[in-house]
Amino acid sequence: MRVLIIEDEVHLAEALSQILKKQNYTSDMIFDGEMGLDHALTGIYDVILLDIMIPKLDGISVLKKLRKENITTPVIMLTAKGDIKDRITGLDSGADDYLPKPFSTEELMARIRAVSRRKGEIPKDNLIRFEDLSLDPSTLKLASNSNEIKLTLKESELMELLILRHKLISSKELIIEKLWGFDSDVEHNHVEVYISFLRKKLLFLKSNVSIETIRGAGYILEVKR
Repeated sequence: MRVLIIEDEVHLAEALSQILKKQNYTSDMIFDGEMGLDHALTGIYDVILLDIMIPKLDGISVLKKLRKENITTPVIMLTAKGDIKDRITGLDSGADDYLPKPFSTEELMARIRAVSRRKGEIPKDNLIRFEDLSLDPSTLKLASNSNEIKLTLKESELMELLILRHKLISSKELIIEKLWGFDSDVEHNHVEVYISFLRKKLLFLKSNVSIETIRGAGYILEVKR
């Protein structure tokens, strides 16, 4: 899962990034509203943590512009303001949840899981399933039937992406944007290497699922019948 943090308090943003990293989430930190909006509009993020009081463009304005552009990424508003009017303004502007500062790590992660479930991405037990596969992003373990194997973080992120998009073809460009970021200098052969790693691990697991290449388009999961 890739999370965008739009927060002008640098120490808080860094702390949030470390918390997410420990949960095997990837995150990008942005410290003002204008740059935050540019990143959010790419649509590559699974959840956005958005502070209200940020420079250049406030969080409510960022949120309204996102929803106007039909960006449906779940947004959790972070703010020191606890007044009920501020909460109503955020929710009415399209926020999925509202978390006043200070907050606990456990509550933050619970709310991230909750908005992800609303989007239909992460079930309650935190396992992501497709056919005979089950992936636990928190432990990086991929299982099939009675077999299990530990993935690297990038392998887990790629497997998660392919499972969540199992009905769609995932291009190399989309994979790079989701796993490394839209401004990354990662090349296509990086994707090919990780696809190769995952194919070997699927064979080891004796899974009925395989990663097929659609020439000129990308990759998609297929099931052996």
